[in-house]
Amino acid sequence: MRFAFTDDQKMLRDTVREVLQRECAPEVVRAAWEERPEGVRSVWDTLAETGVIGMTASEQAGGMGMSELDLVLPLEETGYAALPGPIVDTAAVGIPLLEAVGTDAQKDRWLGPAALGEARVVVSFEDQAIVPYAGSADLLIAERGGAGYCVPIAEASIVPERSVDRARELGRVSFEAGPHYRMREDVDVSASFALGRERAALGTAAQLIGLCRRMLDMTVQYAKDREQFGKPIGAQQAVKHRLANALIEQEFARPMVYRAGWSMATSARDVEIDVSLAKIYAGQAARFVAKQALQVHGAIGYTIECDLHMWMKRAWALAAAHGDAAYHRERVGRHIL
Repeated sequence: MRFAFTDDQKMLRDTVREVLQRECAPEVVRAAWEERPEGVRSVWDTLAETGVIGMTASEQAGGMGMSELDLVLPLEETGYAALPGPIVDTAAVGIPLLEAVGTDAQKDRWLGPAALGEARVVVSFEDQAIVPYAGSADLLIAERGGAGYCVPIAEASIVPERSVDRARELGRVSFEAGPHYRMREDVDVSASFALGRERAALGTAAQLIGLCRRMLDMTVQYAKDREQFGKPIGAQQAVKHRLANALIEQEFARPMVYRAGWSMATSARDVEIDVSLAKIYAGQAARFVAKQALQVHGAIGYTIECDLHMWMKRAWALAAAHGDAAYHRERVGRHIL
């Protein structure tokens, strides 16, 4: 298979990159850590204006009707920036679920605002009580007992939970599963949410690749700037080896994620295997790059004053989200056997 992204896909990536470079500097991520979300909302609104938030919504709903493959590169850039906010839940999972399973009344109320970035969506799958970004979202789409529910966050109960990544705030969510929240029952709800799980894993894997790139870029720059005995530490062979190995891990994982995006967009036969492999290798790469970055930075890399720790902790959190490596290896094994 010969594969390459189109010029339009790369142009969209470059647009998102420029927006995030301009508006999602480390100071914005740090502000989210300190529970000052003003800058985060501004970044979200700018991304909405570019159409990124609603790109998977149909054109009738105000979106661009784009595929999972179109979304991979923009999500990679949100990982590079450590963007706080439910971009994967809203753009990759929530909007497609709302279109597929939402009632006419639910879509009339929520689909347009979600596509325009005016309503932030979070998703809770079966037996998932702790939901990232629930406290700052507007709508919860939940799977409970094989049924789908569309619940305004204001009508749900949220108990805050502490996260290793404070910019990725967590909430333990509960609600009364009444019929007025029920989504459509004349469609295969379980299949729709199963597809949503694949999209969530793929989107998270794409963000992990972006996190790898940023941690490696930070570390290369630090190795150039930090001097010992009158020379940059990057001149030491041991440091070069660490950085080279980190780059290899990243570059090996990246095409796995791109392949999974292509598989989802084309409904390939082995899509579940491809998504699991993408999540396994992206998570593995992120953990490895984080470890090498910390070794090169030394103890300062783990302190709150250093930007690296915010990207490192986002990588740890996302490597475990939507199925850790053990879960996805078991799933691949089941498919093979």
